[in-house]
Amino acid sequence: MVQTEKPYWLDEAYASPIAVRDTGILWRNQQLATVAASLFWKLFRGRGRFLDAAGGYGIFTRLMRDIGFDYYWWDPHSQNLLARGFEGSPEAGPYQAITAFEVLEHLDDPVRFLRDIIERTGCRTLLTSTEVFRGHAPDPASWWYYTFDTGQHISFYNRSALEVIARKLGLRLYARRNLQLWTDQPLTFLQFRIRTDFNMSRLLAMAPRRRLRSRVQSDSEQLADFTT
Repeated sequence: MVQTEKPYWLDEAYASPIAVRDTGILWRNQQLATVAASLFWKLFRGRGRFLDAAGGYGIFTRLMRDIGFDYYWWDPHSQNLLARGFEGSPEAGPYQAITAFEVLEHLDDPVRFLRDIIERTGCRTLLTSTEVFRGHAPDPASWWYYTFDTGQHISFYNRSALEVIARKLGLRLYARRNLQLWTDQPLTFLQFRIRTDFNMSRLLAMAPRRRLRSRVQSDSEQLADFTT
């Protein structure tokens, strides 16, 4: 694991919670929603409530509700633009699973963050994403994920660091490319690999899309009297 010095520049870095250079935000959320739908259908058949922690503008929460999952948004540092009316909090559970995408690289103490949200929600299934490097720390001149110009990424992980975190949390770690599942649910690594492969997940996500009732219309009706 590699970390910056104690970050003193974060107030400036987070003047805008979503970096202006993040042009992949919609594409990334669409991919993550497909993968999460496939995975959570396997683990929970779509039952129960779910929380997107550090949910940004609410894109992912809205996409998951569109599929039919009972998803809620929570982010103390961002404005909810697209999932208004479906705000949640760690204490408002129980939740089947927590998602926290593109969060770990922003934390100076990832164990504290993950342990805190586990304790506050009582949920022991978390799906996260962050880019992972192999071996020694990548050359700052060649690894794009440092994003020095934004100043928001302060922690970087290799596989061994993720495994240490999992042991401290008392959870099994399933990791593939930039996705990490921390859970005590029964799952094989082959099942995780298949359901996090984007081409396979597009096929497997057809099951929840067909079996669950999309919340597009019901959410609109529920929000008829909603005021901003």
